[in-house]
Amino acid sequence: MNARVSTGTLDCAHHRAGECRSCTWLTTPYDDQLAAKDTAARTAVASASDAATAWLAPRPSAPAGFRNKAKMVVTGTVADPVLGILGPRGGSRSVGAGGVDLQDCPLHTPGIQEALPALAAFVTRAALEPYDIATRRGELKHVLVTESPDGELMVRWVLRSTEAQARIRKHLDGLHEQLPALRVVTLNVQPAHAALLEGEREIVLTEQATLPMRLGDHTLHLGPRSFFQTNTAVAAALYARARDWIADAAPATLWDLYCGVGGFALHAAAPDRAVTGVEISGDAVAGAERSRDEAAARGRPLGRLRFLAADATSYAIGSGVEQRPEMVVVNPPRRGLGSDLADWLEGSGVPQVLYSSCNLVTLGRDLERMGAYRVARGQTFDMFPQTAHAEVLVLLGRR
Repeated sequence: MNARVSTGTLDCAHHRAGECRSCTWLTTPYDDQLAAKDTAARTAVASASDAATAWLAPRPSAPAGFRNKAKMVVTGTVADPVLGILGPRGGSRSVGAGGVDLQDCPLHTPGIQEALPALAAFVTRAALEPYDIATRRGELKHVLVTESPDGELMVRWVLRSTEAQARIRKHLDGLHEQLPALRVVTLNVQPAHAALLEGEREIVLTEQATLPMRLGDHTLHLGPRSFFQTNTAVAAALYARARDWIADAAPATLWDLYCGVGGFALHAAAPDRAVTGVEISGDAVAGAERSRDEAAARGRPLGRLRFLAADATSYAIGSGVEQRPEMVVVNPPRRGLGSDLADWLEGSGVPQVLYSSCNLVTLGRDLERMGAYRVARGQTFDMFPQTAHAEVLVLLGRR
């Protein structure tokens, strides 16, 4: 470990050396970070708020060891791979062949930190040549690692082709011996010479294809290309808050648009409620259905819960008036809802909308288009310590 927490800030050797500036707020005391994010969130939704808006205190995070996913660029050589980020050449013991080694990044969960040296050794053992941007030679571009709340791991090797597939398979047993918590291993093919984290083709190399993410009473099944929040503890708090607000509202019908692997929908499910989760990714929907079926088998009262693989905006706009629910949950990507869906919600007559956002700019823009709604409740969730970003949950009601 190259970092320590003192006087409210996280001291990181890589930041001090100027090798990594990803944590833009690293020198800001954590309490000040949290207060600033909460102020920014309240400001972003101020035009849709009034004196009756109930704003809860922000949900903090551990300042380090919280990130459940590592996205490591692989540089260096087969004999001496570097797992981290691209950086300047030379000048530091941790810089090699254009990369900065961040295997000891203090943001990652302890399980990921412990796994990365074994994965670096695997690069050498399986002869996975790191991709060199300047010469456009080599195969291995990234290694992506996710840790579940139970300490299980999913590892994805992002390569230009399937050339190394046989070698990866050959050495998998040895990797399992080094990392007993390893559950899912895949090869992702990304052939383009472009700043893309991953490609469309995913080859699962293990018997298990999903990583179970246990959150309270529900276990979500995370596929290799499925989205999940990077901060497990804060994500659990976000879902729990949404569950409580939905329970208070008691809608008989609810849509969860952009439902992903089903986090909000599963927490919203109740015996007397019809819940429909809509997600464009078929793999994510399959994971959500598996979670639903397992919960039902354990005797959980889920009511009428279904998931559909469809575009969220098209599904909403294409629905008939008689199908419109009493509540809509939206958790869009950073780009926000977009004008079409925001305008549909504005004119839909849906009484309540629960909006989870990771981008205050697009949240504010969407609320401006949805003037028929006011913020009834709100809370900031610090999903991303050491940066200016946060997740915000707002409950909207018709004015």
